[in-house]
Amino acid sequence: MADKELSLKDIWLAKKLISPYVPKSPLIYSPALSEAAGASVHLKLENMNPSGSFKIRGAANRILSLSEKERERGITTFSTGNFGLSVAYMAKKLGIKAVICISKRVPNGKVEALQTSGATVEIYGESQDDAEARSYELEREEGFTVIHPFDDSHIIAGQGTIGLELFEDLPEVNTVLGGLSGGGLHSGLGVALKETNPRIWLVGLSTANGAAMYASLQAGKPVEIEENNTLADSLLGGIGLHNQYTFQMVQKYVDELLLMNEQEFADGMTFMLDQHKMIIEGAAASGIGALLHQKVKPGSQVAVIVTGSSVDTTVIQKLMKQSENMQGGFLHE
Repeated sequence: MADKELSLKDIWLAKKLISPYVPKSPLIYSPALSEAAGASVHLKLENMNPSGSFKIRGAANRILSLSEKERERGITTFSTGNFGLSVAYMAKKLGIKAVICISKRVPNGKVEALQTSGATVEIYGESQDDAEARSYELEREEGFTVIHPFDDSHIIAGQGTIGLELFEDLPEVNTVLGGLSGGGLHSGLGVALKETNPRIWLVGLSTANGAAMYASLQAGKPVEIEENNTLADSLLGGIGLHNQYTFQMVQKYVDELLLMNEQEFADGMTFMLDQHKMIIEGAAASGIGALLHQKVKPGSQVAVIVTGSSVDTTVIQKLMKQSENMQGGFLHE
């Protein structure tokens, strides 16, 4: 762990700092999902945030904490899409030059959104790790400050503000589910939730097509793995072989880490569209899919973090066509 462990106070400070830029996201009750899960299920709609995902929270907290000199020199980050969009949004708001490094694996919809965000986009390599290497090259060559997408105390504190909002709206919450990739979200949630109520059950859901944190926990140390295409592209990416924060924080705080298959992501996406008239990405649908498929035994009061909305319309069209051909299933019950 880095020198200073994150505290609940750090998350409250982040909440105060980012509040002018990041409004509180809605928490809604889902009758159909509650019935399917046999519990009271609420959806935390991070897809409604200004940049379309929860990652605006960490990005805002980190960028607002930069010195004046760092702002003048500019910033760079590496991303599977959503964090890049959040960094670009904040950089534009604050008048800071930003370069977003992404790999060739990032879906077209996210690439197009980044290219119209006001930031400079560099497409480099075949994986998140390649994009990360390019970001650090820019730091050395151009003097930019690297904004790490998850393994940074300011990022983690920003993501943890979700937990504070959950307690405001659902203080009786006892189970929290969300997609887990690099671990920034669950590290922040862990501090916010568990330091307040240690009995809360925190569940991480990863893609079977490239779960670096899952593989690292199995190995007992950070490892690199191969990435494969998935509906939950936001859950791809390594955790860094020299991980400072999130590996140990996920070890400490996450009670259950499960691998999801493509059908489970797809069912979560189509359920959200059918029942709540919202288009969300695969990673955001992980908690919904897990409950629909009884992968998790939830407590009585459940919160699902709906992490983002960035998905190609062609993907949604394909999923809807497939669902129309289903005999029965979640859309036809």
